[in-house]
Amino acid sequence: MSFLKKLQENRDEKVQEMETLVNSAKTEERAMNQEELEKFENLEKEIKQIDSTIAAEERARKEKGFKIKEAEKEPTAEALEERAFCNYILNKVEERAGEKNLTMGDNGAIIPTTIANRIIKEVKDRCPILEKATIYNVKGTLKIPVWGKNESHDIKVAFSEEFKALTADSGKFVSVDLGGFLAGALTLIGESLENNGAFSVVDFVVSQMAEEIAIFLEGKLLNGESGKNEGALATTNVLVAAAATAITTDELIALQAKVKQVYQKDACWTMHPDTFVVLKQLKDGNGRYLLQDDISGEFPYKMLGKPVYISDNMPQIAADANAILYGDYSGLSVNMRENIEIKVLREKYADMHAIGILSWLEFDSKVSNHQKLAVLKMKSA
Repeated sequence: MSFLKKLQENRDEKVQEMETLVNSAKTEERAMNQEELEKFENLEKEIKQIDSTIAAEERARKEKGFKIKEAEKEPTAEALEERAFCNYILNKVEERAGEKNLTMGDNGAIIPTTIANRIIKEVKDRCPILEKATIYNVKGTLKIPVWGKNESHDIKVAFSEEFKALTADSGKFVSVDLGGFLAGALTLIGESLENNGAFSVVDFVVSQMAEEIAIFLEGKLLNGESGKNEGALATTNVLVAAAATAITTDELIALQAKVKQVYQKDACWTMHPDTFVVLKQLKDGNGRYLLQDDISGEFPYKMLGKPVYISDNMPQIAADANAILYGDYSGLSVNMRENIEIKVLREKYADMHAIGILSWLEFDSKVSNHQKLAVLKMKSA
């Protein structure tokens, strides 16, 4: 047996010992004790010494003009990534000189570019409503105070004279109450598929589930659901279009004006992709297209000076449909009572030879400031 092969086998044994130490603590759901940590660190030092020896041996061979056998040549970056990914699928830890294991993220291993480029999936348009809404994390019921008029009275300022009594007016606080509605998803993957796949099916499904949750949340934050949460399209600040299936430039100008100037800074447009196509063909009085290129923005278009977002979750142009949302998303308050969690369940479905991917979230939303949002509602048929 060659010297390098003996070193490599010795190294593999020490890596396996390290993995056993870590897995023991993970199985018992505890931190590693002092003895285990010391042993782990010693193994790590020994591995580094072996790596240094292997590297020195290879350098010495090159200095002597020794031709490395084909089997001993450095593997390509693509081969290293694929080998590491296969080891991750099979729950193995394998690291050779010059190699790195996969980078670990919050939801598992990050798919290498060489593997990820093989995955083609459907992409859906989304707007950043969850990112820009006002977010709270309150376990119980959240009460958001909103200042309003008390019947016909409000605080009024007017000229007066000395020794003349002022008329007392009053306002009142009302509240927007946010509780929590539970949502979840579960999918099962056969272990045979996972072990025989060309890439990590589990990692891919975890990523896909996170995306589907984002799409679900965006849809509910825009449209709401009867008996559950309220979406941004529920704002009472509504402009009704003159037609059921057509939108004019003047109506877009009027809709923008429905949001007070103080709230215009972070305002944007949101619409369905089909609505975007319709508006892209609109022109102003000088024959210029209403939608203008905006190379510096997140989406390369602006309309009347504001960014345009498109979302598959927005209603299409039709009678009574809320076709366009305009304004500042912070007018929608969202209570994320339970943060989004995604878990990989390997043991629970072991008797089914399957792996479970589970997700839970609990949230509620309501429009807390109707002045920040405006909707263009199509005319009834």
